[in-house]
Amino acid sequence: MNGNTEPRSHQAAHRVRLALALPIAIAVGLVALSGPAAQAAKPAAGASLSGVVNVNTATPEQLQLLPGVGEARAVAIVALRKERGGFQRVEDLLAVKGIGESMLERMRPFVTVTGKTTARRL
Repeated sequence: MNGNTEPRSHQAAHRVRLALALPIAIAVGLVALSGPAAQAAKPAAGASLSGVVNVNTATPEQLQLLPGVGEARAVAIVALRKERGGFQRVEDLLAVKGIGESMLERMRPFVTVTGKTTARRL
């Protein structure tokens, strides 16, 4: 014994249990972080956005400020805008592949079809 009251065999067993438990705890934590509850707990992407994006004049980079809009979706918005000659209503974005009702509702507070793009990350 080396100053500790536990025999070496107990200390070794404890280390083995700890070594086995750690990867399991990490795996469980990663699953929990990627599950539906974690997605619901995350703040909306647009929560750190201030202002609006005019989808009729915005660049692909500006469109990517919108929640749920990455490079591919921004390009799709610009392509549909060119094809249609612009968007008359925010709801016209539903015609863009990958934008459904729920995504549109997340984007809606930050989208306009008139005026200047004033959006910026906070």
